[in-house]
Parts: sequence; structure tokens; C-alpha cells
Amino acid sequence: MNDDSLRKYYDEYLRNIEPDFLFENLNKFKDLLEHTSRNSGKAIFSGNGASAAIASHAALDFTKQAKIKSVTYHDSALITAYSNDYGYDKWLEKVLESNLNQYDILVLISVSGESPNIIEAAKYAKSKDIKIITFTGKNIDNTLKSIGDINFWVDSNAYNIVEGIHMIWVTTVVDMIIGKSEYSVS
Repeated sequence: MNDDSLRKYYDEYLRNIEPDFLFENLNKFKDLLEHTSRNSGKAIFSGNGASAAIASHAALDFTKQAKIKSVTYHDSALITAYSNDYGYDKWLEKVLESNLNQYDILVLISVSGESPNIIEAAKYAKSKDIKIITFTGKNIDNTLKSIGDINFWVDSNAYNIVEGIHMIWVTTVVDMIIGKSEYSVS
């Protein structure tokens, strides 16, 4: 990339980092997490690929730093066993069947908002009246966003830009719960 294309690249970040819905949705997400925690529920984070890495980072930071019980189900043995028995599209849904309680929330991260395993998990959670928070990009009318209760959407088709912004937004909520952005992690 030359300097002009780098400027365009970072301009896309700047254009998307603070959409009109952001502060309202960040506060709703924070309030929902705190309500979940007060009621002994947990936040379940999931995604595929880099979105799974964001989900794992979020679950760690919410548990360790913000003291909000949070989990992922990204263990390779668990994924392959459930995928083998139920099919890849259903593995997460089947794991949720065994692990959801009424005060849990589900945080799903998918750039396209069209990942079949994530959609099936969202449909199942919705049928159980579980609150769903989504982080998506690309098409504003994506399937996952249409199922979510609180939606964070990035108006970009660039995977790294969408994923980078998702990471900023989700970790912002950790800092909101703690009440500051600089603190000891030990």
C-alpha cells in the first residue's frame, strides 16, 4: 500500500469507529452484562476464526478484569465431537442446549452475519428468550443482526477493519464496567 491507499484504509476505520448507535448500544450492553451478573448468569461469547479469537479475548477480559462470568466453547475437542455428532451447522446450538440458563446472554461475532453455526445458535437462544448481542459487518440486513437484541454493525466489507472495530467496541465495555481505561491487570 502506498501513502494514499493507507490514508483511505484508515479513513474507513475513522468513518466506522463511532456510528450514531454506538454509545446507546454500549450502555445497553453494559447494563445487560451487569444484570446478568447480578442474577448469577454468564455471558457466552462465540464466533468463527478471528471472530472466535475476539470472543475468547472478550470472555477472558470480562471474567478477569470486569468480574462478569464469561465463557466460550471454542475447545477443539468439544467442537469436533459436537460437529461429528450433529454437523458443523448445529454444534454450537447443541452445546448451548446443555449449558444455557435463564439469565445468560449470548454474544455472537460474525463479520458476514451469515455463518450457519452462529445463526443456528442465535435461533436456538432466541427460542429460549435468551438476550443476544451481535457484532457484524458487511450487509446491514444480515441474518444474525435481524435476530439480535442489541446489534453492533460495521459498514465495511473489509474483514480486518470490521474485526478491529469489533475488538475495540467489546473491550470498551470492559473498561466501562471497571470505570476507567487504565488499571492493573494483576
